[in-house]
Amino acid sequence: MSNTTPIEGHVILIDKPLEWTSFDVVKKLKYKLKLKKVGHAGTLDPLATGLLILCTGKKTKQISTIQEQPKEYTGIMVLGKTTASYDLESAVVDGGDISGLTETYLKSLIPQFEGVVEQTPPIFSAVKVNGERAYKKARAGEKVVLKSRLITVYSFELTAINLPEIHFKVNCSKGTYIRSLVNDFGQAAGVGAYLSKLRRTKIGDYSVNDAFTIDSITSESL
Repeated sequence: MSNTTPIEGHVILIDKPLEWTSFDVVKKLKYKLKLKKVGHAGTLDPLATGLLILCTGKKTKQISTIQEQPKEYTGIMVLGKTTASYDLESAVVDGGDISGLTETYLKSLIPQFEGVVEQTPPIFSAVKVNGERAYKKARAGEKVVLKSRLITVYSFELTAINLPEIHFKVNCSKGTYIRSLVNDFGQAAGVGAYLSKLRRTKIGDYSVNDAFTIDSITSESL
C-alpha cells in the first residue's frame, strides 16, 4: 500500500495502538479523513495491537471476504498465573507451580491445540448471550455460560521460553480467541496461564508491515 492518503473506495491497513478499540479507530479515521462509509474487517481487543483492516466506500462489500481469511498473531503468555478474562483486563491470581516444567514438556502439548479443535470463548468477550454481550454480564458479576465452537489452528509455535513467560506465534481461522488458546494451554500444562501481550501481524495476504499508524494517516491532508 502506498503512503498516499487513502480516499473513498480503499482498503486501509492500520497498526492499531494499545488500548484503542476497533471502533475508536473507525471513528477517528472517519472524522479526520472525512469518509462517508467505513467499516473494519475483524475486531481487535483494546489490549491487543496490530493489524486492523478498514474498508471505505464500495470496498466495504469486501469486509466479509477479508474476515474469512486466516489470521496470524504473536504474543506472550504467563504461566503459573490466571485471570478471569484470560488477559490483563482482570486481576491476576496464583495458579500452579511452574518449577517442574521443561521446554520439552511444554512443546509436547502443542499438537493437541493444532488442527480443528473445540474452543470456548472467554466470558469477557463480545459473544452475545440472550441478546447481550457476554462481557457486560461478566463485568456485572453475572454467571455466564458460553457454548464451545470449532475453530482451526493451522500452526502454534512457542518461539521463546523464559518461564514464567512464553513467546508464541499462531496461525488460525476466523473466530479463534487467542486468550482462550492461552488459557487452555495453561490448563493442559497443569499450572494455568494468561495472555499478557498480543499483536495481530497478518490477515490473509495483508501484513501489519504495510500498515499506517494512527498518527501517520491522520496527519496527512486530503
